[in-house]
Amino acid sequence: MTFGTVGTGWITESFIKAAELSGHLQLTSVYSRTEDKAKQLADTYNAPYFFTDLEELAKSSEIQAVYIASPNSVHFEQTLTFLKNKKHVICEKPIFSTSAELHTAYQTAEENGVYLFEAIRNIHTPNFKILKDNLQRAGKLRSTILPYIQYSSRYDLFLQGEEPNIFSAQYSGGALVDLGVYPLYLAVGLFGAPKQVNYHPVVLRSGVDGSGTLVLTYDDFICTILCSKISHSELPCEIHGEKGTFILEDAAPISTITFVDNRGKERETMSVTLEEQNMVYECVNIAKIIETKNDQEYKQLKVWSEIVLQITEEARKQNNILFEVEK
Repeated sequence: MTFGTVGTGWITESFIKAAELSGHLQLTSVYSRTEDKAKQLADTYNAPYFFTDLEELAKSSEIQAVYIASPNSVHFEQTLTFLKNKKHVICEKPIFSTSAELHTAYQTAEENGVYLFEAIRNIHTPNFKILKDNLQRAGKLRSTILPYIQYSSRYDLFLQGEEPNIFSAQYSGGALVDLGVYPLYLAVGLFGAPKQVNYHPVVLRSGVDGSGTLVLTYDDFICTILCSKISHSELPCEIHGEKGTFILEDAAPISTITFVDNRGKERETMSVTLEEQNMVYECVNIAKIIETKNDQEYKQLKVWSEIVLQITEEARKQNNILFEVEK
């Protein structure tokens, strides 16, 4: 399947490399607002076409799908442009700013006979499936802690008085939607929708969260998600049950999984070694869903995206964290 890209950052280059490794996606076109950047990226990855006009790329017969990795606030508008031109869309997380945007986009995709995906790497890895398939071994769940705390070099610019996109309400930024979505997807994929959501953020002068603690309440246990772009931690993720505990090296891409029996304290490694280009798994899964028209798996991914966005939206509104598109 031929595809194009929107965005020229490191995440776009990672996706291009993973797409090539997947054997299912062929890069033909790249887009940037500036011709020099577009041409440079096209030359680097042997894409025969480059564009500086988004509408031209959307109308191009050279692509069947597009990967969007632009600033969060323009995801919705750009996605609609491609969907209306009957192109499948893979949009980098966070997919949109509001649930209303997500609903409109899914409806537009359906009306035009194409698929819309949120690019979120951890739920597509084989280790996520291993964890989900073996979750019952922990017994009755009692607590879960899922951290993703990673200091951003762009915070240095913020401290100097600048306002990078990821720390800007104008561009729909903040720690929860940028990093917190990884452990949040993990929680929703494993446990479903919570009964209650409570968010306790550190709000920066720009009006978005630099860090925060998200508490998800389920029937018999609490899931605590820690996210931050203004500090650093190497805490593992843990899922605690009455029979045992799962320890994950990280929330994304889920590099390793260890199961510890509560009584004997035996430790069992359950994970497989992931590809270095770990975005390859989402490339393969998304391409196969499109190729085989696997609407059952597509519907599951849609439900997870809807729940995750509803949670982040509720968490922000509890703390009056409003994006520019909402004002």
